[in-house]
Formats: sequence, C-alpha cells, structure tokens
Amino acid sequence: MATNQQLERGLGLLEATALNITFMVGIGPFVVIPLVVQAMGGPQSLMAWLLGAILALFDGCVWAELGAAMPQAGGSYVFLREAYGPARWGRLMSFLYIWQTLFQGPLSVASGALGFADYSTYLTSKSPSATRVLAALGTHAESVIAGLVVLLAILLLYREISTIGRISIVLCMVVIGTILWLVAGGVTHFQPHLLFAFPPSAWNLSWIFFAGLGHATVQSVYSYLGYYNVCNLGGEMKDPARNIPRAIFLSIIAITVLYFAMQTSILGVVPWQEAAHTKAVVSLFVERVFGSGWANLATALILITAFGSVFSATLGYSRVPYAAASDGNFFSVFARLHKTGRFPHVSLIALGAVALIFSLSLTLRDAIRSILAMRCIIQFVAQAAGLILLRRRWGADRWPFRMWFYPLPVAVAIVGWIAIFVSTGERPMMAATAAACAGILVYLVRANWLREWPFEGVR
Repeated sequence: MATNQQLERGLGLLEATALNITFMVGIGPFVVIPLVVQAMGGPQSLMAWLLGAILALFDGCVWAELGAAMPQAGGSYVFLREAYGPARWGRLMSFLYIWQTLFQGPLSVASGALGFADYSTYLTSKSPSATRVLAALGTHAESVIAGLVVLLAILLLYREISTIGRISIVLCMVVIGTILWLVAGGVTHFQPHLLFAFPPSAWNLSWIFFAGLGHATVQSVYSYLGYYNVCNLGGEMKDPARNIPRAIFLSIIAITVLYFAMQTSILGVVPWQEAAHTKAVVSLFVERVFGSGWANLATALILITAFGSVFSATLGYSRVPYAAASDGNFFSVFARLHKTGRFPHVSLIALGAVALIFSLSLTLRDAIRSILAMRCIIQFVAQAAGLILLRRRWGADRWPFRMWFYPLPVAVAIVGWIAIFVSTGERPMMAATAAACAGILVYLVRANWLREWPFEGVR
C-alpha cells in the first residue's frame, strides 16, 4: 500500500505560496465583483471584502497550526481523523470529509472552469468565426468550454510535482502582474467622487443591510478560498513545519492587499450602478482606461488566471482521496501512484472526471453557493473545534506553530463559518445537510460490512 512518505517533497515556500495565490484568485474576484456590489447596493460593498479577509486570516490560523503539526497529504482528512480520534469518531468525521470532497472538490474546479467560460464571452463575441462555432453549440457552448478547461488541467497535472511547482510560479506571476496592471490603471484614472457615491440608504443599519452584507460576504469569501491548499500538499512540502504557515499567511495578506486595491480602482473608474450590472466588469474597466485593444489583452490574462485556479484546485484536491486510501479508509485503487512521476494518478483522473460532469451541468452562481454550504460545517467548523480538542490532548512539543491570541481566532472562525452557512440560502443549506446525512448512512453501511466502529463487536 502506498504511504505519504512515498510522495516527493519537492515544493518550497515560493512554489507553495504561488499555488495558494493562483488557487485563491482564479476567476473569483473578476466575476463576483458585480454580485458583491449588487448585494450591498453601493461602494460600501468594500465591507464584504474586509469581512472575507478577516475570516480567511482567522481561519488561516487554524490551518497553519494543524498543517505544521501534521504535514501529510490530505489536509482536513488527516486533521479531522486525529482531532476526533482515529479509532472512533475520527473515522466518521474523516470519512464525511472525503465524502464531501467527492462533491465540493470537483465543484471548486468546475467553478473556476465555468468562470473561465463565462468571461471568455467578452472575446468570443468579437470574433465572427468564434461566434459561429459557439452558435452551433447552442446553449451548451459555455459548458463545452468549461469542460475543455478541466481536461487541459488534468493533462498538465499528469506529471511529477517538481515540474508542477515551476508551472505554478509562472501562473502566479501572471496573476499578480494582471492585478497590479489593473491597479496602476485605476490610480492614473481614479475619480474619488465615484468611489464615495454612496446611496442615501447606504448606512441604514437595518436587517436588510446585514442580510445584504451576508450575501455579499458569501461571494467575497469564495474569492479568498484556497489559502489552505498547501495543507493538501503537506506530504510534498520541503520543511513543512515552517513553510506551511508562512505560505498560508503570505498568500492571505498578498491577496487581501491586491483585492482591495483592485476593487477600489474599479469603483473609482466605473460607477457602481454600472459595475453592478456588467458581466465583464474588469474588461469594461480596462476599456475605459486604456481602450478596447488593451481590454482584449486584460481579458486574456484573466482567462489565464482562471485556468491557474483550475490547475491548482485539481492538484490539491486530488491528494485527498489518495490520503484516505493510503490510510485504509477509502477504496485502495486511489492510493496508487504513477510509476515514474510518483503522483496519485487514479485520484487525479477520478476527481477530474467528476469536475467535468459538474462543468457541463451547473451554472457559476449555483456552484459558488453549493461549495460554501457543503464545506462550512463538516470541514471548517468541525476542524476549528477539533483544534481545540487536540490542544487539550497534545503537549506544546507537538505544535511547531502556535497562533497568537488563542482561542480568539478559533472562536471567530467558527462563528464566521456558521454565518456564511446561513447566508448561502435555504436550498444550498438543505442540499448540504442531505449530502451529510447520506454520507453518514454510507459510512454506517460500510462500517457494518467491515465490522469497524461502531460495529466492531457485532456478530
């Protein structure tokens, strides 16, 4: 049976931070800016980006402690197993995480691919030949584009990890360069009166304000997701006790600064009333600042950025079923490594296939809400609570990194994720709850068949 020690530790701090940043940015901020402005109804929507950053930072403390203490492939699978006890409840919790990963991992990949397809319409609408091809595909055109993006990511990831690390650095440079270019354009054409054009009811702190803030924060949090991606690659990190926490905090801080600068630049050029109803708001922004030719280039760079998130997400999530299979808690075929590249090729292909199905069947808005609803309770809330349990059981020597002001960051993370879960809406919450109940049922049937906890003594 394969073990985590067989993975090549070929990722340094630079590569890990680059993978996190490319996963975090992706298509997220470019497609959710209009949604965030719509939900808040004005430039006060910047508050949603601030709340998303705060939640990411506090939850990042949880991931940093756990990732440094348990640098193995699988991330939350390992953390939940150890926190709740590998012989009893930890088996159920880690199984439920794998169960949800079979859905939310491919959902994350598909959301990046769908965002890519959605944004690509800005370019394809200007090309007569592309327009004819897409017209022939009819209503399935964007789904086909998304599916092709997923297939390309799988093809590029079918290689050893050291090569992937170099690819991630190139993609990260494109990500940061694109956002810095947008910020520079905003600085030279900034109009303060647009940024501060608050509607009369902007600061009316009623339930409508907080409901809008909740829905807007759901969208902004989606754009921050990915700071923990390095934990899924813990078994392939160099000096993980130091580099995992550093990669997490460096990526969160860098992305927060870039997001605020980009959002401020856009709202200082494009009136918020227009930005709220523009599908390709960044392309419109560049068109206003530099002209249509440069807008085409900006759109192309955004598409490269979107592909980077698909690339990084597929890489990280493919390690989770591998870790569970290596641990004997999932189908053993997922533990197989490629003979020469030493990467989990079966897990990579399987999750890529599910992502392909989602890409062909969902819309971007549905994918975003489903991702957050499915992950909030089983992964984020349960994991933060599990850290408290581990802190009580393990001595200080087991924690290479310890967060500041414990347990405040843990408490803020738990409350924040519960609030996000409620803000996703009734249908996503019900779907996530149904998926969790189905996972418990599957676990119990499997445990009874294998005579594992809680049926080990049953005849």
